[in-house]
Amino acid sequence: MDDISVEEFANLVTHKNNFNLLDVRENLEYHTFNVGGLNIPLGKLTTVIENDDLDFTIEDTIIVICQRGLRSKTAKLILENAGYKKVRNLSGGLIKLQRIS
Repeated sequence: MDDISVEEFANLVTHKNNFNLLDVRENLEYHTFNVGGLNIPLGKLTTVIENDDLDFTIEDTIIVICQRGLRSKTAKLILENAGYKKVRNLSGGLIKLQRIS
């Protein structure tokens, strides 16, 4: 699936559309500032998937976020390679999202 713009993401949140949010930043970053969602640092994502510990099904819509959109882009590829079908990366990350808020 295509990346998601911050404007489209904000619209989904406003209208409470059904999606799962995965934040792949490190725990300290997540606890300093977050917009909710499940926090699994990128370095642990493959292990979580391999251990079948991810709380999402392969049919769930997942939006992956990080600070700038780079780690989440990598996480999107990892998830897609594991069979997840509806994964989107927040383009520009939380930094860009904060600019429109």
